Amino acid sequence: MKKETIFLKVTIYVMALIMAAICIVVAPHYLIGANNLLPNKPVLTIILGLGLYVTAILFYVVLYQAMKLLNLIDHEKAFSKKSVTALKNIKYCAYSMCIIYLLESPVFYIFADKDDAPGVIIVCAVLAGASLVIAIFASMLQKLLHHAIEIKSENDLTI
Repeated sequence: MKKETIFLKVTIYVMALIMAAICIVVAPHYLIGANNLLPNKPVLTIILGLGLYVTAILFYVVLYQAMKLLNLIDHEKAFSKKSVTALKNIKYCAYSMCIIYLLESPVFYIFADKDDAPGVIIVCAVLAGASLVIAIFASMLQKLLHHAIEIKSENDLTI
């Protein structure tokens, strides 16, 4: 399992670097463009920026929890309460990201309508949908892992 977890850890580091590049390079240009599009309403740009950067922070929390989960797998402690806690944290962060994108969808709509770019709304929907899928998957894994830990502890008690 060492090779697989090493590959996944490298993937997590690459994802973190990509998100850093997005936060440093892409998001500021996007926010400047949004501010230029509606200069009379800077509060919309601030709301949009806050939402984007808060979800970026939540994304980093998810990556950190995934790294903790991989370390537990490496140390053969995958069936532990710490794994369940990591999955629970991933679930809450993903649900939070989905809610933030859904709450920001009217702001995305305003900018898309002003710029005549309906693809922006699709991007918002994809981000919210992907976050929701991750949250549901993490929730399902959390329940399965919790159930497996209960079965394991019952079997340990009977022996």
